[in-house]
Amino acid sequence: MNYIGSKLSLLEFLKMFGEVVDNVTPFLEKGRYFALVIGDKYSKGEWIPLGFYCMNEVLKRGYLLKSIIVKNFEETKGKMNQQELWRYRALVGGFYIFKHEYIMLFKKMK
Repeated sequence: MNYIGSKLSLLEFLKMFGEVVDNVTPFLEKGRYFALVIGDKYSKGEWIPLGFYCMNEVLKRGYLLKSIIVKNFEETKGKMNQQELWRYRALVGGFYIFKHEYIMLFKKMK
């Protein structure tokens, strides 16, 4: 099925993410680490904690959560000296400018 350019529902995304974890797990030795770097989603005026939904998908597969690192960033190369332009675009477009992402570390137990 071709998902390029289509909008997935949250449940479809999580199902596909779970399949990725299932496909990677056999190649990761017991005691090794799995890292997830992800941000949240903002849609139709609602904050969707995508990182935490994905965290639960990994935990359901028997991994142990070792750490959650919140990576804050105020300015990126793409936004260099253009914070006001990005703020304007966010207000006009009705979206939220995230200033963080999560780095979640899991240990494979089985």
